[in-house]
Amino acid sequence: MMTEFAAPLPILARYAVMVDVGYIYAAAGELLFGSSSRRDFRVDAVPLIQVITKHADEIIRGELLRIYWYDAARDRVPTIDQRVIAQMPWVKLRLGNLNARGQQKGVDAQIRADMEALARHRAITDSVLIAGDEDMVPAVEAAQAFGVRVHLWGIEPPYGTNQAERLVWESDTVDVLDGSFLRPYFSKNPAAAVDAVRSDVPLGASPAAHPSTAPSPAQLFGEHRRSSSARTGEHRILSNTGGFPAIRDTGPMPRLGPDRTRVEEAGEHVAQKWILTRGRDNIRDLLPGPILPPVIDKELLVDAEKELGLSLRPYQEAREWLRDAFWERVHREFGISIGKSRP
Repeated sequence: MMTEFAAPLPILARYAVMVDVGYIYAAAGELLFGSSSRRDFRVDAVPLIQVITKHADEIIRGELLRIYWYDAARDRVPTIDQRVIAQMPWVKLRLGNLNARGQQKGVDAQIRADMEALARHRAITDSVLIAGDEDMVPAVEAAQAFGVRVHLWGIEPPYGTNQAERLVWESDTVDVLDGSFLRPYFSKNPAAAVDAVRSDVPLGASPAAHPSTAPSPAQLFGEHRRSSSARTGEHRILSNTGGFPAIRDTGPMPRLGPDRTRVEEAGEHVAQKWILTRGRDNIRDLLPGPILPPVIDKELLVDAEKELGLSLRPYQEAREWLRDAFWERVHREFGISIGKSRP
């Protein structure tokens, strides 16, 4: 008599979670905002990684080896967000290259190499793969040949499918992360509309017609907002020449300083990096405050300028915003009462 088939329980399983960040970000953006371009939304990656870890633990019920986070950066130089992720426990950041067209290069090859190596050396019994590209099929087949079970996770598509059919076929199990799972970690980027007006890509244009690009530091925090034509347009003077008002172009207005909100965001990101890198045991390095030690103050300025894509050195007030935001993040983390950075 035939008995009902039951999937084997992963007793004493040891597993890795392998995340194609380009896939999960683009698919989630399409599902939540109708756009796969990263400049149109922001991702709170740290809690997203944590909830993925928790979900994997509930399904696999074994020992986590680590999470592999596959992303890309220009010349493989990580952004501050990527550096924060790299400091997380049990997370291995893998970076491919981001070319001039915003295309990821080398990410698929890294996933395949890691999955096959872990399987060959019997480092894992199971692998959770969050990806959608058919190029992953050889990696899945190689891992299975060494006895590894591959659990494919996808992002709920708004319509149709966003994973290669053959990849779904070859995987041992398939799961879907829906909108309610992802929504708390994705938010609309308010600067996206401004960036779209400035770009030569019309707002709402099809991603197929205009390939999505990963954000530069300036796009991550947005560029300077245009509140009126007087702020960013040409300075025009009326005259009565010939009896008609004439418009004389006197050139562009002087460049405005950095936007306070974006500077403060950069300060908080650098503070988060410092907290993850140095931790509670080194809080004494910051005391007594509120003036930062010169070495840390220089690190803050350099990292923030890289993230913003502009120099803050000509703007004393912006540097004060940056330090205040750094202290505010430290204050929330450690409960330290501090003042402002201004002497």
